[in-house]
Amino acid sequence: MIQKTIDNFNLKQICNSGQCFRMNRQGENQYTLIAKDKYLELEQYGKECIFHCDENNFENFWKKYFDLEEDYSSYIEKINPKDAYLVSASGFGNGIRILHQDLWEMIVSFLISQQNNIVRIRRCIQNICEAYGEKKINPNGEIYNAFPTPEALARLQEDDLKECNLGYRSKYVVRTAESIASGKTDLKYIGSLPYEKAKEELLQLFGVGEKVADCICLFALHHLQAFPVDTHINQALEKHYKKGFPKSRYHGCQGVMQQYIFYYELYKDKSYDNK
Repeated sequence: MIQKTIDNFNLKQICNSGQCFRMNRQGENQYTLIAKDKYLELEQYGKECIFHCDENNFENFWKKYFDLEEDYSSYIEKINPKDAYLVSASGFGNGIRILHQDLWEMIVSFLISQQNNIVRIRRCIQNICEAYGEKKINPNGEIYNAFPTPEALARLQEDDLKECNLGYRSKYVVRTAESIASGKTDLKYIGSLPYEKAKEELLQLFGVGEKVADCICLFALHHLQAFPVDTHINQALEKHYKKGFPKSRYHGCQGVMQQYIFYYELYKDKSYDNK
């Protein structure tokens, strides 16, 4: 068990921020998370966070996963105090961090995300993990499923994942799995590229458009200059940034601002306990 005091870190906000889909709330302060083939239980009480793992796993995987070495207050301090909307958005979601997630898992997750909502995306991913992911045992002796490998999904017919409720997205995932399993697409190579080049490579994948490519760049490759634009972001831009979002002011952390805006647009008008 690892206990840390962390500023600008809120498990509920991260869980509901639309960047990871295998994190689940189990109680008022308790969460579980599966990333790739790893399982973690977490608790949070104010700024005190408990990671139920050994020091080796925390230092070598989870610390980077949650971007814990980054000072997010420095991003918030860059916000123009005259931008009342962004000040409010960052205050509402100031516990969000941009996670370092697995590239393959994010490609599949955001292919599934198209014309979809967070609840359905979670269900689709749970379905494919249970159907095609390797069975693992967590520290409590319970079975969970790792995220399926490209090889496991490449063996399928293009429509097979419709049984997991992916609909037309089934062919996107299967064809992409085939491309990776065959070596045509090299994930290590994409991971080594700067933002613009990585985005170009991702756009070559079947079913990947601008928004999906930017989501993958932001949430897997940690290219913080990526600024995915979906319906929620577009509505905010039209209402509050008619001349365009001032990306130059937030050079190198545009994606952090995007997450504050996205989360704010998703929950600000709902009856939602944000803490």
